[in-house]
Amino acid sequence: MFSKEVSVKALEKLFRRRPVVELDALYHTLKTRSRMSAFRRLRQLDYLSSYTHAGRYYTLVEIPRFDEKGLWLYRDIGFSRKGTLKNTVAHLVESGDAGQTHRELERLVRVRVHNTLLSLVQEQRIDRQRIEKMYLYVSIEPERAAHQLTARRELLASTEKTALPLTPSTIIEVLVEVIQRKQPKGTPAEV
Repeated sequence: MFSKEVSVKALEKLFRRRPVVELDALYHTLKTRSRMSAFRRLRQLDYLSSYTHAGRYYTLVEIPRFDEKGLWLYRDIGFSRKGTLKNTVAHLVESGDAGQTHRELERLVRVRVHNTLLSLVQEQRIDRQRIEKMYLYVSIEPERAAHQLTARRELLASTEKTALPLTPSTIIEVLVEVIQRKQPKGTPAEV
């Protein structure tokens, strides 16, 4: 394994070439197979591990261009300012003006969050409230949660009133699909 100074330079060069790497690339660059040694050298640089792919990807803190939610996706690999998936989901729920639904969270982080949400609720880091026919994940702080619930109810009421009409092409596609399904197999549909 290289000296401390040589290792840092080698890692910086690696991350300039490839913004996201796996552990094998660290081993190869540092000329070691020791996980502990690789992380000791990596710790000398400010790094992040991915919240997706079981945290097996790494990048330097200065590389990601985080969005307003604190997320950065490199291809399908997700990184967060909050680090882990659990911390990221907790933060997104807490900072959401109208809380967050399961579907909204999955759309944001682009991974399955069911177990993470359950764990966060059980650990009392977030709360879960039934609203309409879904669960809304809200702050554990009662006052903040009340504000989030009110905002969500207002959001739901406004979207119900402003439902967009279907476009003519969508109506035609639906009708064609219905007609085709009603025809016995082998019988051509008349149009």
